[in-house]
Amino acid sequence: MAKATRASFKCTECGWTGPKWVGRCPECQAWSSVTEVSAAPTQAGLRSSTSGTTPIQKARAIKDIPVGEVERTSTGLAELDRVLGGGLVAGQCVLLAGEPGVGKSTLLLEAADKFATNGRKVLYISGEESAEQISIRAKRIGTKSTTLLIADETDLAVLLGHVEQVDPDLLVVDSVQTIASTELDGRAGGVAQVHEVTQVLTRAAKSRRMPLLLIGQSTRDNSVAGPRSLEHLVDTVLTFEGDRSTPLRLLRANKNRYGPADEVACFEQADDGLREVSDPSALFRSQRDQAVPGTCITITMEGRRALLVEVQALTTVSPSNNPIRRTSGIDNSRSAMLIAVTERAGRLKLWDKDVFLSTVAGAKITDPGADLGMCLAIASAVQDKALPIDLVAIGEVALSGDIRPVPGINQRLTEAARLGFATALVPKGTKLPPSAKGLNIIAVDNLTSAVKRFA
Repeated sequence: MAKATRASFKCTECGWTGPKWVGRCPECQAWSSVTEVSAAPTQAGLRSSTSGTTPIQKARAIKDIPVGEVERTSTGLAELDRVLGGGLVAGQCVLLAGEPGVGKSTLLLEAADKFATNGRKVLYISGEESAEQISIRAKRIGTKSTTLLIADETDLAVLLGHVEQVDPDLLVVDSVQTIASTELDGRAGGVAQVHEVTQVLTRAAKSRRMPLLLIGQSTRDNSVAGPRSLEHLVDTVLTFEGDRSTPLRLLRANKNRYGPADEVACFEQADDGLREVSDPSALFRSQRDQAVPGTCITITMEGRRALLVEVQALTTVSPSNNPIRRTSGIDNSRSAMLIAVTERAGRLKLWDKDVFLSTVAGAKITDPGADLGMCLAIASAVQDKALPIDLVAIGEVALSGDIRPVPGINQRLTEAARLGFATALVPKGTKLPPSAKGLNIIAVDNLTSAVKRFA
């Protein structure tokens, strides 16, 4: 069968390939970057042979494969260890993403300092800041370790030279988008460069059994910037997020090959760096001695962690024919639905009132288990009747007004009992766990009965 050579076109900036030439790359939007390349001769459209080679090691039954405990090394930050699953594993590659200014570099600099306190060597490579700039931040957060080494470099080959010279126990690269390889065409931060740099660093880390912490940039929706394959190359993907108007920062695990992928850690931004928050429930609750109308406490689940959040509602008579609906920390679409359900279930008059919903300390609620708390806060505000200060409401509210069970109810009730609440309003059928003794639970099956009883 005759062989044919097929031509294709490739972008020199990002590596995009296509069957025909275009003036502007559809992937990276660069002009005049697409050039023609010749593909290898193909036969019948196939590039690989269908015949295989003898494997070196035979496939084994899953029951015959031994399972051992994974050794972990603590980073020195308990909250970071929690998200990682207990600490760093030898050769583990961690990618930390977050929007600019959220505190990614500060977090990893503190972790590097804590990691180096026991005499372990840490190499911190920065492609965004000079060594002098990093030194200023290190002094501000109180870094004192003598085995924490700093270098500013953007060339991949020189970076690997630093690794061979220092032979560190931990490598930190800030950020992967600033490092480029001279053996590959394209600018630093391009798709091809980011993919190549990450592959080389990952291979080097695993061959040396050296943990690697990479900082990556993020997009507007707080996802990792760059090629999607970047997240597949690393073992763990963490996202660092927070509102600039509040000091709270949340560290989430989106992927973790060595631990749970639903853990959340809390930090508080301060002048001297990031402080660990082991009990974040206190941040999301207003400190008051008596109940106030329009407020309700609920327990949300962030990953596997139960967090107390206070929901606040305010209703006023609207001067216009189109009442205002404003939210802060709560999804607009879901809040509009809950306002309508509360109006009908509680037989309340809300069509002529402006309704404002907010959370305390910049908390963001996406958990449907907070629906009941939001509805009771709205009902409490419109009737100017305060809910009991020791009451916590947990449950999902349907359009029909039914209150549905939510996952993690035992963790939520345990957290409520730990914080000293006396009564919990929960969906019907909920049983009190042994870890929440002393907590009185009141089961309700619909919003109408809950509003009549408390609001």
